[in-house]
Amino acid sequence: MGTKGDGYWHRLVKRLTTDVDVLDADDLSEQAQAHGARRASECCSGDEVTVLGRLRSVELCPRDAVATLEAELFDGTEGVTLVWLGRRRIPGIEPGRTVKAKGRIAVRDGRKVLYNPYYELQTTT
Repeated sequence: MGTKGDGYWHRLVKRLTTDVDVLDADDLSEQAQAHGARRASECCSGDEVTVLGRLRSVELCPRDAVATLEAELFDGTEGVTLVWLGRRRIPGIEPGRTVKAKGRIAVRDGRKVLYNPYYELQTTT
């Protein structure tokens, strides 16, 4: 038997009584850490990072005659906005898709942003 608090019954009760969104966020955070990615909440402006998470939204944002594709990536701790300049669409970049992105963190309007990140579409298991 394990230590107090991590037994089978404790884990079962936790899974049955915890909000689904909280459990999903915990799973995303654990998955990101298992793939060697940093938690978004630990990233600071100017850091070269790899983040992994699920895309919550994807939208085309025409700004100053230059189209940009923006996607919000959520890793279970915090969101990061991925911005591709001069792109209207990228095959595979769609809400619900799991993506690993690499780049340098910037802060725009108080939100963390990766501009033109290198990315890998992740397969679901």
